[in-house]
Amino acid sequence: MFCSGRICCLNISGFDLGRCVFGYGHEVNIMIKIKNLTKKFDQLVAVDDLSFEVKEGEVLGFLGPNGAGKSTTMKVITGFLAPSGGSVSIDGYDIVTNPIEAKSLIGYLPEGAPSYGEMTTIEFLRFIARVRGFRGETIKEKVSRVIDEVALGGVTQQPIETLSKGFRRRVGLAQAIMHDPKVLILDEPTDGLDPNQKHHVRELIRNLAKDRIVIISTHILEEVTAVCSRAIIIAEGKIVADGTPAELEARSRYHQAVSVQLSADYDLEADLADLTTVEAVEKVDGAERTYIILANHNQSIFSEVSSIARNRQWPVAAFHIERGQLEDVFRSVTQQTEGV
Repeated sequence: MFCSGRICCLNISGFDLGRCVFGYGHEVNIMIKIKNLTKKFDQLVAVDDLSFEVKEGEVLGFLGPNGAGKSTTMKVITGFLAPSGGSVSIDGYDIVTNPIEAKSLIGYLPEGAPSYGEMTTIEFLRFIARVRGFRGETIKEKVSRVIDEVALGGVTQQPIETLSKGFRRRVGLAQAIMHDPKVLILDEPTDGLDPNQKHHVRELIRNLAKDRIVIISTHILEEVTAVCSRAIIIAEGKIVADGTPAELEARSRYHQAVSVQLSADYDLEADLADLTTVEAVEKVDGAERTYIILANHNQSIFSEVSSIARNRQWPVAAFHIERGQLEDVFRSVTQQTEGV
């Protein structure tokens, strides 16, 4: 244990730090602080003056189109790349001036989950445990725990190069949580996985997120609504949106819209022409007799539209309110930045 002022921290296995507590036993929540972060490669500005904070318990989706600076930001936060300007601190430790203390709190799954393919799963995880400073029976305990937590029991003796993408991602997650980090940073954790594999990895992330900070860098929008409590969208290295998934969806032109599926042909537009709260009626591509009724300025139109539908006896097969489309917001804010 070491102390600084009124703060004491438990030091386990080298620099595997547990929670820090103030003198009266109150826990100090882990926090990531990123201030004016910039990363340049010659004349290319990959990350441009980013500032944001992430608190313990948050699952942050870090979104952006390809080339937006997501992976570069992750590499700077984890210390793989040095910043050109600004700062990153993990629980008060600067990633540049206190790299060992800061990195000891981080578990990192890089894009592609790189590993030593010729090693078996259990050989690789034992190797990671030794790198993390564990010895003796502790290695066995740590490896056994992550194998159970990430459901790798059936592939422990297989060379990693023979595993499916889904299992290689699980091995990557296992090495990232070996030292029970308080910050988990995952770069494109489900990219290239089939729907079943994506579902399983997301369940793992939800379970791992209970008492950690989790940052997920992704371009897959469904990832955000599936596992994230907050989302930041970046474009050309700058933040263009920040909020909960519901807050971002509320910025969509489809927020408060009404989706209607009909069982027979019917002219909805004629019945809605005089309704000033309705902006437009759009037919949904690829869905027979399905329409989206858009609200002016995201007003609530469900009651008015449903009343008209009953009075005019629309042939309704399905009828519901849209909560907004994250894809619509993503496209809007990133295209504005790109000048499209």
